[in-house]
Amino acid sequence: ALAELIESLRVYGKVTPTDAAQRNFHHDPKYLSLRIGMNSRLDTIQAAILLEKLKIFADEIEKREAIAQRYSRALEGKVRRVPKVIAGGQSVWAQYVIEHESRDGLQAHLTALGIPSMVYYPVPIHQQDFAARFAPPAGTLPVTETASRHVLALPMHPYLGAEDQDRVIEAVLGFNG
Repeated sequence: ALAELIESLRVYGKVTPTDAAQRNFHHDPKYLSLRIGMNSRLDTIQAAILLEKLKIFADEIEKREAIAQRYSRALEGKVRRVPKVIAGGQSVWAQYVIEHESRDGLQAHLTALGIPSMVYYPVPIHQQDFAARFAPPAGTLPVTETASRHVLALPMHPYLGAEDQDRVIEAVLGFNG
């Protein structure tokens, strides 16, 4: 039990196998936090690899930026929302997250076409168990709550070729849900 708790605290307060066995969660508990935790998962081998990756990091960011711009040009006005970067800001585009009125239907459509997508953090932080005593009443963060029902991450990595980008764009635009 102690080892599970330490593991949970090490990974953002994630749900442990014991937590999962004792409760019935309404969402996949992968992105649920039951306690306040931290990100403490970098080991020596990962650090060595990261040192090498830092040599090509700037180039990878440029490639991700080009992909994000291409997605945005194609999808702007066709989906509920495309991501924006504030003036003077920069994104490394770890994810490219759109909002879509029929998110679950679009995700099923993409899956059927063999295109991966992901719903990150389907439960807003203020609605997670660990935040319950601090949380505002339901409905007081409507933008956050609405976004959590519409967000969907599309494929994004620096080696996503033009053909694959076209496939993703065409699949999103071709969805009739």
